[in-house]
Amino acid sequence: MATPYKPKNILITGAAGFIASHVATRIVKKYPDYNIVILDKLDYCSNLKNLLPISSSPNFKFVKGDIASADLVNFILVTENIDTVMHFAAQTHVDNSFGNSFEFTKNNIYGTHVLLEACRQITGQIKRFIHVSTDEVYGETDEDAVVGNHEASQLLPTNPYAATKAGAEMLVMAYGRSYGLPVITTRGNNVYGPNQFPEKLIPKFILLAMRGEPLPIHGDGSNVRSYLYCEDVAEAFEVILHRGEVGHVYNIGTKKERTVMNVAKDICKLFNLEANKAIKFVDNRPFNDQRYFLDDEKLKSLGWSERTHWEDGLRKTMEWYVANSNYWGDVSGALLPHPKAMVMPGGCEGSKEIKGMLAQFNNIQTEVAPTSDSVLETHPFKFLIYGRTGWIGGLLGKICEKQGIPYEYGKGRLQERSSLILDIQTIKPTHVFNAAGVTGRPNVDWCESHKPDTIRTNVVGTLTLADVCREHGLLMINYATGCIFEYDAHHPEGSGVGFKEEDTPNFTGSFYSKTKAMVEELLKEYENVCTLRVRMPISSDLSNPRNFVTKISRYDKVVNIPNSMTILDELLPISIEMAKRNLRGIYNFTNPGVVSHNEILEMYKQYIDPSFKWTNFTLEEQAKVIVAPRSNNEMDTTKLKEEFPELLPIKASLIKYVFEPNRKVAAN
Repeated sequence: MATPYKPKNILITGAAGFIASHVATRIVKKYPDYNIVILDKLDYCSNLKNLLPISSSPNFKFVKGDIASADLVNFILVTENIDTVMHFAAQTHVDNSFGNSFEFTKNNIYGTHVLLEACRQITGQIKRFIHVSTDEVYGETDEDAVVGNHEASQLLPTNPYAATKAGAEMLVMAYGRSYGLPVITTRGNNVYGPNQFPEKLIPKFILLAMRGEPLPIHGDGSNVRSYLYCEDVAEAFEVILHRGEVGHVYNIGTKKERTVMNVAKDICKLFNLEANKAIKFVDNRPFNDQRYFLDDEKLKSLGWSERTHWEDGLRKTMEWYVANSNYWGDVSGALLPHPKAMVMPGGCEGSKEIKGMLAQFNNIQTEVAPTSDSVLETHPFKFLIYGRTGWIGGLLGKICEKQGIPYEYGKGRLQERSSLILDIQTIKPTHVFNAAGVTGRPNVDWCESHKPDTIRTNVVGTLTLADVCREHGLLMINYATGCIFEYDAHHPEGSGVGFKEEDTPNFTGSFYSKTKAMVEELLKEYENVCTLRVRMPISSDLSNPRNFVTKISRYDKVVNIPNSMTILDELLPISIEMAKRNLRGIYNFTNPGVVSHNEILEMYKQYIDPSFKWTNFTLEEQAKVIVAPRSNNEMDTTKLKEEFPELLPIKASLIKYVFEPNRKVAAN
């Protein structure tokens, strides 16, 4: 069995509601090393009392707000460094969906879309997105079916609620396939137990029985349902969180079925009522599925099984409602045979009781978000970028624009301290990116005859910026180079043994590399710097003369040596994510593995120009036409890969980000 997934910071949406509150309580108590952030707008069926058992836990935080608020969701994901999302928030009552279907579309589809898009924008940060759906997306099961709906069964929803959940599932699946978001979907049977708002069948019947009022049954009561006790369901989500496989769907169900009539009779027995007198038949719903039946074998294969017998679970539920009869206040509207959409007077968050409860929570944010995307007037980030006219600096600006991150380019010269201070005081950034540096034009040979200029920018300027950033408490992302190593006896060519971050540079063949190795060593004294070793950068822009692919495709002759390289289209967004995570230290900033000149040119021929030809020559022959020797090496990317496990190997990244897009352009 695969190693269980271990989250660090989990966002649980809708966890002041019924099922999610049991899940949150279980995880907070059982896993003190996990940080749990709950986002809930406190709708009518949510209750802060559900979270009182964990209100004083140090690994728990509550945020009042709506998942439909993009700014709020983005803010939480970034500031709490969320790596796992468990998405429960939804409108779930079928009766309400017949009369208020637009609200279901807004919450269940639009809210899910906002959450997915926010997760997509923080490239690589989200390691699990668990979407909670329902068995109702399958539609009605044939009455004579002996095998339940399995996870690959067709979705045929029959009511507005189920349709919105199916629509949300389609979005989740699309984000998994299109953007690689690590999604898992669950589809569950009916759940019952303590804390459930009494619009649902079992708590409604219990409260009505307690009041001596009739138990209304829609239609003839022959509709069949399966019920799971809430603690068993919470355990199922615990198992899926740790052992669920990305891209998969899991049914959470039981093969033990009961008609609505049998449920009503069992509740009557608990209260010593005569069923024929206590039960009242009322008009049916516009459409009422006769049966939902799930195949739960897939989840059982992960080690989960139902533990609570129906009689025990129903008795515990009844005892809880008897002991907490006023838990929800006035719920007379929910107890009607055909309830309308519930609205708490003044909003449940406005009640004195709720405000009083807030004081019992150690870590809580309230009134964070009205349901407006303009809730946060200031973006949590603002980037200051140096290197506007450079290749990487220019691309960083475009990425910020795409992600909606405010940014400005620095106007000061790196070696002029006062101008850097003025930039920081004027722009007030949260992070600084240094993409300025001298590499030489058209190549590093330029540095051999311009050594003072190279020192001023690559050494003095970089150190000055790092020092100013430290004085102002700012993280500096520094784009450095991996061209400070060359293959040696301990790291031979073709061995797969790469240079690690802690290895001492061993290449001094070019003055450019000397300055880069020098400044990297000195930057180790600055705890506010994240150094990214870029090598032989490549992008999808094959018109850029600095693109390594473009360079070698224009050379008369090329050497053929495997090297680690950086695909900017994939890695530059990751560098922004590293800033958001406040990562520090040195990272080998290349794609895993190596690729040779010939392998790249073979791809170029295959994808771009079938008639392309080239000629190889040796390092000795190359040395006759260049001024300074070139670095050739393999970098160990274990450290970066641990932080961003979705990072593609170099050849796969070349195809996905460079050659496939250009072939499509050529074909069009």
